Amino acid sequence: HVGVPHVKRAKKPDPKGGQKKAPPKQKKEGSGGGKAKKKKWSKGKVRDKLNNLVLFDKATYDKLYKEVPSYKLITPSVVSERLKIRGSLAKAALRELHSKNMIRLVSKHSSQLIYTRNTKG
Repeated sequence: HVGVPHVKRAKKPDPKGGQKKAPPKQKKEGSGGGKAKKKKWSKGKVRDKLNNLVLFDKATYDKLYKEVPSYKLITPSVVSERLKIRGSLAKAALRELHSKNMIRLVSKHSSQLIYTRNTKG
């Protein structure tokens, strides 16, 4: 295309159809104009308040001893979620279960402790 003089072509019709921005109906006084509709910020995702227990009550403590050793994957987050207890409480509980040899440690890391149920044999 070297040396070819620039030829003004007729504008191709937009394959995607209509205009990208709807023309503003009437300008409000004081607004900058130009933009049709200003994007509103979403309020963000609203999380429900987790009312997790800070200390064990008898029912939850019994549930811990009955159910948790039968889970295949045992982590503080899983226990916290299922028993509705705080993460720190879940960690302490798992330490206790491990010290009584009810569950087996798979991986120990400061931020994520992974246990599993004791396999027979």
